[in-house]
Amino acid sequence: MPYVNIKITKEGATPEQKRQLIEGATNLLRDVLGKNPQTTVVVIDEVDTDNWGIGGETVTVRRKRGQ
Repeated sequence: MPYVNIKITKEGATPEQKRQLIEGATNLLRDVLGKNPQTTVVVIDEVDTDNWGIGGETVTVRRKRGQ
């Protein structure tokens, strides 16, 4: 049973975008590894930008600077 965990920043991904991510990850495992889509689990975690750090600072700070 494959388990995929997708982490994205919490910035308004729509339900349709999330559906596409789940479907795409499931299909990728089916197509590349021959895994059964019926037993593939996909979880999307949305993380606040204050809780996601890159290069020693939060994504919130980086975005304010335009990076």
